[in-house]
Amino acid sequence: MTWNRLLLVGLLTLLIQQMAFAQQAASGDFLRSIGHIYVVVAVILIIFIGIVLFLIYLDRKLTKLENQIKQNE
Repeated sequence: MTWNRLLLVGLLTLLIQQMAFAQQAASGDFLRSIGHIYVVVAVILIIFIGIVLFLIYLDRKLTKLENQIKQNE
């Protein structure tokens, strides 16, 4: 369980850093001026949340299978 939290914290840190650098870039100024930067950030967040949820689902499923294997031995 600690690896999951460590992975989540690491990914969130990387995401926050990327968002901070993207806002400082010249292309970010262009997208912000036409209002599309929020759409880009929203899409990135949706994809990121989907990946995290999928990883949590896989971890739970693998843990369940590991417990079944231990019980059968």
